[in-house]
Amino acid sequence: TGTLHSLDPLPMQGPELGIQADDIEAPEVEQEPKQEVLENKNVVVQRVHIDGLGRTKEDLLTYEIAEVFRANNLIDVMRKSHEARQKLLRLGIFRKVEVNIDTSRGEDALPNGLDVTFEVTELRRMTGSYNTMVGNNEGSMVLGLRLPNVFGRAEKLTFQFSYGTKETSYGLSFFKPQPGHFERNVSFNMYKVTGQFPWSSLRETDRGVSAELSFPMWKTNQTLKWEGVWRELGCLGQNASFAIRNESGHSLKSSLSHAMVVDTRNSSILPRKGGLLKIHQVCSQSALFQKHHGSRVTYLSTTLLFSVLSASLWGGLLLPFGDAPTCIADRFYLGGPTSIRGFSMYSMGPQSDGDYLGGEAYWAGGLHLYTPLPFRPGRGGFGDLFRTHFFLNAGNLCNLHYGEGPQAHLKKLAECIRWSYGLGIVLRLGNIARLELNYCIPMGVQSGDRICDGIQFGAGIRFL
Repeated sequence: TGTLHSLDPLPMQGPELGIQADDIEAPEVEQEPKQEVLENKNVVVQRVHIDGLGRTKEDLLTYEIAEVFRANNLIDVMRKSHEARQKLLRLGIFRKVEVNIDTSRGEDALPNGLDVTFEVTELRRMTGSYNTMVGNNEGSMVLGLRLPNVFGRAEKLTFQFSYGTKETSYGLSFFKPQPGHFERNVSFNMYKVTGQFPWSSLRETDRGVSAELSFPMWKTNQTLKWEGVWRELGCLGQNASFAIRNESGHSLKSSLSHAMVVDTRNSSILPRKGGLLKIHQVCSQSALFQKHHGSRVTYLSTTLLFSVLSASLWGGLLLPFGDAPTCIADRFYLGGPTSIRGFSMYSMGPQSDGDYLGGEAYWAGGLHLYTPLPFRPGRGGFGDLFRTHFFLNAGNLCNLHYGEGPQAHLKKLAECIRWSYGLGIVLRLGNIARLELNYCIPMGVQSGDRICDGIQFGAGIRFL
């Protein structure tokens, strides 16, 4: 939380803080604790210094430290200085930030005046990184090159190359936050992504550019995004079905999307309380579809013995414009260890000769009970990384005939419901991903579905 070099001597400097010996009226009266004196004593922050700046512009930091001047006692100064330190670190341009609080000095120093000094160490002009990343049941090696604080106002230029089990990509991105409001930012991206989808015998290569605007609104986080993509679809092998061969070729897609997120969870991987609501909509005139995706609600409640009960609901709808068929790359897919467990990865719903084609509408729900293993639960350490997991999943994926009306659509989504139940163990990998090892019993299996009856392993960041 920083180094507060001047806090220990301050209680002893009575005259400078305005504490006089006359304030103690009689020896028999117990002296007020020093902590309370400091909390109640008015002080004035006269100056805030920032030492160690190189290429960073001072006007950017003015917004981050402004609250320090509004503190009116020493405890408030300490708290607001710590908050300012966290804001400076959040900018991603400093390697280290330390805080010093001292009494004011100089000719204009007030008896109750304080000076606050932030000692910062800037990041290098260029940094590199190498790490591994866990996605939804896949892993990848990531090499990155980053230029932080390019123009002195927390801008960031990043180049990233990723080589994974199912996907290879590289991209160049530029990030620019609004001074004083880090949550409001814009980013521009150029990328190329090549992915393999063995459940569909499909290979896809996307080359695209995008512009993204993110901002908070009330208790939500909003994101507006435009994306232009040149897509190339092809077959993974000679055994691909005719439906996949018919989808192969080049196409252009221009889309505008909006995402809204309300997240009150205390953790994104294994939360104990809170909820998540996420709504994502995409409209593409060039690809002739409108897509509503991920209306996901998660409620969590803690019970006795550190157990957590969780309920989730996902849903999506793809509306084509006119009679043109939708592209296989835009449809929804369901099934696997990260959604409806007990089924193979994305291997349910419409298919042709063993190749799964995705659907235009889906829903999926889950009920989960997480209980601790007997490793001193709730007391930190090894035991907090593991949970036992009891689950019940259900859902459906299909194509709709849009001339039949909403009642017919709901009836079709309610037919042939796939569901499964089971139990297993969950391992939390920091606060970025989790692993699951479950014993699954699939039910409601339909013709053409691929199942995984028994032990199933899953890794990812987004689970039903």
